Amino acid sequence: MQDFSDKNILVVGASSGIGYALAEQLVKENARVYSASRNKPQGLEANHTTLDVTQLQGNELGNLPKELHGLAYCPGTINLKPFQRLKKEDFLHDLEVNLLGAVGLIQQALPNLKRAGAASIVLYSTVAVSTGMGFHASIAAAKGAVEGLSKSLAAELAGANIRVNVIAPSITDTTLAGNLLSTDDKKAASAQRHPLKKVGSPEEIAALSAFLLSDSAAWMTGQVIGVDGGMSSTRAL
Repeated sequence: MQDFSDKNILVVGASSGIGYALAEQLVKENARVYSASRNKPQGLEANHTTLDVTQLQGNELGNLPKELHGLAYCPGTINLKPFQRLKKEDFLHDLEVNLLGAVGLIQQALPNLKRAGAASIVLYSTVAVSTGMGFHASIAAAKGAVEGLSKSLAAELAGANIRVNVIAPSITDTTLAGNLLSTDDKKAASAQRHPLKKVGSPEEIAALSAFLLSDSAAWMTGQVIGVDGGMSSTRAL
């Protein structure tokens, strides 16, 4: 476990899934957690701001402390359709949630991150960016943009000692993936597509997220880290 005593961390999308698991872990590790999402996280000790990442006006984060040591942007989408059925609106929505929401909130929080003297930003991609997958055109395009953003920000913000890294999971057992894992048969079939024969858990992604937010990862920036049961890099026998 990491020690986040005296650290202020903003978790966007902390009401469920990976964001909730991360916020819960950070609270256990003594962080002062600030959450931002449409719904207030239940049973979580956090200073909450209600917002919709697709409707940002530029003044949503007025309750942040003067110094912010970390920001994790967890909202995401799963929009799997054949390419010919995807509409412009599908691409725009995926970009709004995954990319533009992150851009807007990072811009709002940037002065606070800079005042901390050392800070970390964690963003989320998908294994579908590095591994071609049918029916993933819209989400892979949006998450590919997230990876490009992270590389640029890692370079631009290094002088301010702000690190930027990305986690690229495969399917994770969250509410967002509910339709894909809604039965035991579907979950078993998904597990079999991974060399490690399992789907991911929010807690596994949260553990790496917490590490990247911590001082233990102080020499890591500009990385895209696959947490995908081996899908992106290996083939099971």
